[in-house]
Amino acid sequence: MQEMMIRLRQIKIVPVIAIEEAKDIIPLGHALADNGLPIAEITFRTERAAEAISLLKAERPDMLIGAGTVLHGEHVRQAKAAGATFVVSPGLNPNTVQACRQIGIPIIPGVNNASTIEQALELGIDFVKFFPAEPSGGMVMIKALLAPYPQLQVMPTGGISVKNIRDYLAIPQIVACGGSWMVSAQLIRNKEWKKIGKLAREAAALVNAC
Repeated sequence: MQEMMIRLRQIKIVPVIAIEEAKDIIPLGHALADNGLPIAEITFRTERAAEAISLLKAERPDMLIGAGTVLHGEHVRQAKAAGATFVVSPGLNPNTVQACRQIGIPIIPGVNNASTIEQALELGIDFVKFFPAEPSGGMVMIKALLAPYPQLQVMPTGGISVKNIRDYLAIPQIVACGGSWMVSAQLIRNKEWKKIGKLAREAAALVNAC
């Protein structure tokens, strides 16, 4: 987990991807990695997630590949078998945490209040996803929650954009931010790999200037 967090702090942005055609992950992965974002969170919002993770792992083993929207043990097993390095869940499900521990894959569970943070800490987890970030109060809420839990490391996701990502990253306990503006469903559906590459390059330059 520690090594993964170091890489996340270096990259600063986690592109959150919903892939409809598994084969699209190859040009998409190249567009991201070749333009400064060697990372992808492929979500189980579509049925092609596991296949896409496997294809990208084989094509770009240099990338940090996560599985997102992991809701239960079967998702965990599929993610691990496909080659995911870590999993991300929208909420905190102790059964999903246990499934991850049983097969040895790190999990970043979602929280957005003090109660779920304390549940995470009780489970030995101090690196969490703050989701949905903007609807849950954004930076004001994160700063308020970090006051009693300074040991917490956070990855906000949900409503992050070029307009606010640098402000989020200015908070020391924020490791990275999840975002989808450079990998929107429409861009992927239209196979606009050059446009995705341009947006990835601009995003990488933006956060590296922090």
